[in-house]
Amino acid sequence: MANTYAQINLQIVFSVKNRQSFGKEEYREDIEKYISGIVRNHNCKLHAIYCNPDHIHMLIGLRPNVMISELVKKIKTSSTKFIKSKMKKCAFGGWQDGYGVFSYSNSQISAVANYIWNQPKHHQNKTFKNEYMHMLRRSNIDFEDIYLFDFFE
Repeated sequence: MANTYAQINLQIVFSVKNRQSFGKEEYREDIEKYISGIVRNHNCKLHAIYCNPDHIHMLIGLRPNVMISELVKKIKTSSTKFIKSKMKKCAFGGWQDGYGVFSYSNSQISAVANYIWNQPKHHQNKTFKNEYMHMLRRSNIDFEDIYLFDFFE
């Protein structure tokens, strides 16, 4: 679209279904590369991604013509097929319903990207549930505990 300008930077977070884990570190980079291809195919920019064993964080520069829900749906369905084909011995059942999405300005991209890339360090002291609830509260997002992900604890 001519004369359309936008700055839409979103951190998207979602979790593995059925309290499972795709687990092995050896698959993390392949999964991240696969998801980055999906993001690129939607003409969006992947600033950062980290696949934890039980959840994923990504920071995306979204195009104004891309619907967040459609992009997340495509990422989840395609990556599920990829993970199942890549890890034959893993009982990966897919991703939980829903996701968290948080917006950031351009000046915050570096800090958020570093946060995402340092996920193993953050999770030495904080569970995913604590991290996610903190993100929701910091963003002033109302939520009810019963509708949150099934967390691994």
